[in-house]
Amino acid sequence: MSTSEQSSAAKKNVRRRNPEKTRQVILETASALLAKSGPDGVSVSEVANLAGINRGTAYHHFQTREELTNATMEWVSERLCDELFSDPDTDNFDVRHSSTDIADRMAAFAMSNPEFGTAWLRRMRFKEDQSKDRFWKAFVSHMEKFSESDIAEKNIDVEVHSFIMLVSTFLWPLWCNAQNLSPRKRKELQVRFRNEVLRMEMYGIIDERKIVEKRKQLQK
Repeated sequence: MSTSEQSSAAKKNVRRRNPEKTRQVILETASALLAKSGPDGVSVSEVANLAGINRGTAYHHFQTREELTNATMEWVSERLCDELFSDPDTDNFDVRHSSTDIADRMAAFAMSNPEFGTAWLRRMRFKEDQSKDRFWKAFVSHMEKFSESDIAEKNIDVEVHSFIMLVSTFLWPLWCNAQNLSPRKRKELQVRFRNEVLRMEMYGIIDERKIVEKRKQLQK
């Protein structure tokens, strides 16, 4: 038996002994397929093939495509939430630290894992009630705390601002074709995006002294 065959056999043995690890591999593979092809492109047999898992084992975890797709979309949301909010329900919130830290971590995670952002956007597109998504709820909650803090401008539309932040963050890596770039280049693009987001939040992009009529529009 060759070295590669031994390695493959070892992985299969580990998966057989560790059902949770097998489930994790299935969901990771399904999330990448979901990002690429959408819910209609996900199937248990295709995921099993891509993950190098026996089809019978895959069907043991997920009996139907619908069950796999729903579990994958939930898992993507959970993973994003865990990556960006160590405890979304915590009452400890330092707005000056947390806001910039989360913006930085979100940009870094999206650039390193572009498939997660794409999969989450697809999830939200097909979800009947987006407000129940765990990651969306955590992010909106964070933005609500920020909007109520003493460093925030008044009258922030939390839902719209959250939408703009998340969609732009998750689409930026796709626009840059991040998966085909070196780690150094991805880091450069991450910093560019983070800095521009922070600059816009701190200073905006319009000199309000030059367009008084726009200030009146916001006051309506």
